[in-house]
Amino acid sequence: MSAQNSAGIQTLLDAEREAQKIVQKAREYRTKRVKDARSEAQKEIEDYRKNKDEEFKKFESEHTKGNKKAEDDADKEAQEKMKTIKESGGKSGKKVVDDLLKVVTDVKPEVPDRVTAPVNA
Repeated sequence: MSAQNSAGIQTLLDAEREAQKIVQKAREYRTKRVKDARSEAQKEIEDYRKNKDEEFKKFESEHTKGNKKAEDDADKEAQEKMKTIKESGGKSGKKVVDDLLKVVTDVKPEVPDRVTAPVNA
């Protein structure tokens, strides 16, 4: 009976080792699947980000074209106004300076109307 018990124990030990191997393989498989899922999710995130970046760039390029034209038009108009101002300053600048100097140098003191009333002291 001792041999039979030894054989039974040995069979149980073999079964336990086999079960440990199966459990180890299951753990390795699960670990591998988790790593694969992470890398797949990362790839999907990168693809999504790339897609959204492309959409944004397309949207931005479509909407900045109108702004660029408006900027160009505003710059052109500003340049035209600056040119007009410079031309008029060149034409009448000397006269304006002369008039200012005349007003500043030819002082004509006048008494305000409020002060002309007689003061009874």
